[in-house]
Amino acid sequence: MRCAAVARIIGALLVAAALGACSAIQLAYNNLPTVSYWWLDGYLDFDGAQTPKVRDELAQLLAWHRQNELPRLASLLKEAEAMTPGEVTPEQVCAMADRIRERLLAVTERAEAAGTDLALSLSDAQLQQLERKYAKNNAEYRKDWLDRTPAQVQEKRYDQFLDRTEDFYGRLTGEQRDLLKQQVAQSVFDPKLADAERRKRQQEALALLRGFVASKPSPAEARAALHGYIQRIADPPPGPWRDQQQALLQEGCRNTAAMHNGTSASQRAQAVRRLQAYQDDLRQLVAAR
Repeated sequence: MRCAAVARIIGALLVAAALGACSAIQLAYNNLPTVSYWWLDGYLDFDGAQTPKVRDELAQLLAWHRQNELPRLASLLKEAEAMTPGEVTPEQVCAMADRIRERLLAVTERAEAAGTDLALSLSDAQLQQLERKYAKNNAEYRKDWLDRTPAQVQEKRYDQFLDRTEDFYGRLTGEQRDLLKQQVAQSVFDPKLADAERRKRQQEALALLRGFVASKPSPAEARAALHGYIQRIADPPPGPWRDQQQALLQEGCRNTAAMHNGTSASQRAQAVRRLQAYQDDLRQLVAAR
């Protein structure tokens, strides 16, 4: 069923401009249909009839994304480059985050029809495989987050943020590292709440797909149900999880602005070079279509 899964994989590549080397982005993007196929296969164990169709749909999705979305992303990077030499406000950071989110939702919407067809073709055995994969993921999440002490969770998050920030700006000073530690220590991030939400969405997905197997809905009915599921993930209903998501978003915007505004001219110049290199990467990817 993982209609939104491809969008998440692409989303990871879209934000890779803050995470990794340009050559790695190009390689990963061009290999996305193959990587996505094997990633999805790990969840659903495709049969002989599904495999060629899934591969073809993934290739078509990438071709559409290359032509329609990469130019938009290059434009966003250009705007970010123009902002980087100066100071930024949390509101500016959030506005950019909202626009990136819009692009991710566009990919999800594009993948919806193919995702519906796949969901309607799944068997009971494949849903059992999906349930086993969820259980494995949950065990890994517990090991990575829930079995750690609060201090260990903070240390893990600090290391993650430090790697990402230094990849973008270059080496941070002691004062900047102290700011990052303070931001992590004051974060509202709650791994237990995140785990509860993940499990809830997993059970909702399994119930949805089992309903498809049992009731054989029309493609239109199935797509509407799948769309509703995806929308609840993208825009959670009122409750603790929605509150947590909103708080984390605002926190991220404040922290990003504070960190950027504390960088030196040379660090900002490094960030500009990074953004320019990412734009070059995207232009090459668009030209390769």
